[in-house]
Amino acid sequence: MPSPDHNPAFPAAQPGAAPESVRPAPVRVIAVASGKGGVGKTNVSVNLALSLQNAGQRTLLLDTDLGLANVDVMLGLSPRFTLADVLAGRCELRDTLLEGPGGMWIVPAASGKRHMTELLPQQHVGLVHAFSQLDVPIDTMVVDNAAGIADGVLTFCQAAQDVIVVVCDEPASVTDAYALIKVLSRDRGVSRVQILANQVQHAAEGRQLFDKLQRVTSKFLDVTLNYLGAIPRDEWLRRAVQRQEAVVDAFPSAPASAAFRDIARRAGQWQSPQGPRGHVEFFMERLIAQPSRSAAA
Repeated sequence: MPSPDHNPAFPAAQPGAAPESVRPAPVRVIAVASGKGGVGKTNVSVNLALSLQNAGQRTLLLDTDLGLANVDVMLGLSPRFTLADVLAGRCELRDTLLEGPGGMWIVPAASGKRHMTELLPQQHVGLVHAFSQLDVPIDTMVVDNAAGIADGVLTFCQAAQDVIVVVCDEPASVTDAYALIKVLSRDRGVSRVQILANQVQHAAEGRQLFDKLQRVTSKFLDVTLNYLGAIPRDEWLRRAVQRQEAVVDAFPSAPASAAFRDIARRAGQWQSPQGPRGHVEFFMERLIAQPSRSAAA
């Protein structure tokens, strides 16, 4: 793949401030997380991102499972550079970009690099800030997080406009999802969380999972939960994973594919960010640019 530096889709940054008319619009950032592993979170991230791309949203998929990354594996890609190389100073963030299916961009993380799971909080924040210099023409970024409540997960969720928590019908999944929501709410000020039920046998099962979480959070937490929908347990999804493809590409008529397209349609209707919220955020410069551009309009 040619370097983005030589790709006309990546215009070189010009010295000085950009004119108001060409400042890039804000990027909607959606973080996908889960309390425990094994609930299909990365599958959700990959298929949601590709569904958004196929719906006309220029999309970037960021893998922030820093020690056990697998977005590139799920899509059969071979990255030359990863976020580990960025943090080691071996390359710039833009050098990690891979072109994925449908033309969406992917920033891969490293797998089997233990030191990547031991980054300091300021390194997680620095990684978020690095995206302000990424002059890629995108509308939406989907962030695939590691499972659990590590500092990196909390920072990347806080830095997004919307957080999707993936749950499945296992007691540990629901319990750990509540723990994640509690920490995001109390420690990071996240006030709204989207709940996505995965691997459900029928539609009612997804709603029941949401109701379980809703009952507990409404009693003890100051956070709003929204039910985003459910992805059915689907043999075609398993076959797509074996083929190292997204199910929405490999088997577009599969039940899971239809569900992902519906989730992407709902996510595409969420309000775009209107300006900075006063804490760490992805693409901060694009958010700061908004008030002056609105005033000039």
